[in-house]
Amino acid sequence: MVGQALTSVAIIGGGPGGLGTAIALSQLLFLRVTLYEKNPEPREAGAGISLSTNAWKVLDLLGASDGVKGGSKSNTHQSIIKHPENSDAQSRGAIRARRTRLQSALLAKVPEGIIQYSKKLLFMEDLTINGTRLVFEDQTEAIADIVVGADGLHSIIRKTLFTDHELHFTGNSAFRVLVPKSSLAHIPEITSTTSWWWGKDGHVYLSDVDEEGDIDDPLFEITVRSYCEPHSPGKTVFWGIPATNEKVESREFDQRLRDAVSAVPEGEWKEFATFAGPRLERLTGWKKVALIGDASHPLSGAFGSGATFAMEDGWILARALELTQNAAYPVEEALEIFDHIRSPYYSKM
Repeated sequence: MVGQALTSVAIIGGGPGGLGTAIALSQLLFLRVTLYEKNPEPREAGAGISLSTNAWKVLDLLGASDGVKGGSKSNTHQSIIKHPENSDAQSRGAIRARRTRLQSALLAKVPEGIIQYSKKLLFMEDLTINGTRLVFEDQTEAIADIVVGADGLHSIIRKTLFTDHELHFTGNSAFRVLVPKSSLAHIPEITSTTSWWWGKDGHVYLSDVDEEGDIDDPLFEITVRSYCEPHSPGKTVFWGIPATNEKVESREFDQRLRDAVSAVPEGEWKEFATFAGPRLERLTGWKKVALIGDASHPLSGAFGSGATFAMEDGWILARALELTQNAAYPVEEALEIFDHIRSPYYSKM
């Protein structure tokens, strides 16, 4: 590599997908990777996150699986025959973990100096053979040979590439919180296992997010899903909005659930409005930009595997770039390979 110019890669967004991509791409010595995160420090919005076989596979590949612990879900399946490629991941089973633990495990594997914080992207410009120009809110700029859009459901990268693509509010909102499990111990059957409770116009999801015995007072997740929330067209913030206890308690649920909701201290609830949009025909653009995670498939969390999908995207993009580099093919060939693998995958969903 001596004497050869490195290919510059700009990753926009520091969620699980962006971090996983940074880890995978930083292992390729012909790349110079920079991750731009809009927040001033590491931040993960939400409560718990589900991780199962595919998640363990990609976390193993990234070297980050040992840093992730969580509450085991109830075992309701039996193995018919073991598959050698799945045996290790399957043995760990599905867990529900704090989103912050996944974030921390990935952050620990990102090489020092790659992440730049307080870098909110305003717009990007195609410079044709000279790369892509990125302009940030702090009035700084960067030029990159490859851009990876890991900037989530309301992606600026996607909107720039596909100007006609529009999201719509699904009518669903999730109200999420993590509370000490001990604060709910007096309510029958609430903390006994992972469970879904169905009611009028919504449901409640309950789960451990800490491994049993890992800490003295583990946390417990309560997610209240509402199916008929009104939408305000002028609202510009949709994710992690503070919600009052009164708003969450207005749902018609079993009394035990109402007691659990009432046990949450005022000011702890966060609302997450869900948006969705049509599937993109392509996950790439300008022959040098790739979309990953929610930026590439606005599925509104329907599969509960968004972080896993995003980390898989990043790993596959890295493998495509490695393959084309070894064969002396241009970058656009790597993006074609990435798109030919991931687009059909998402079209099946």
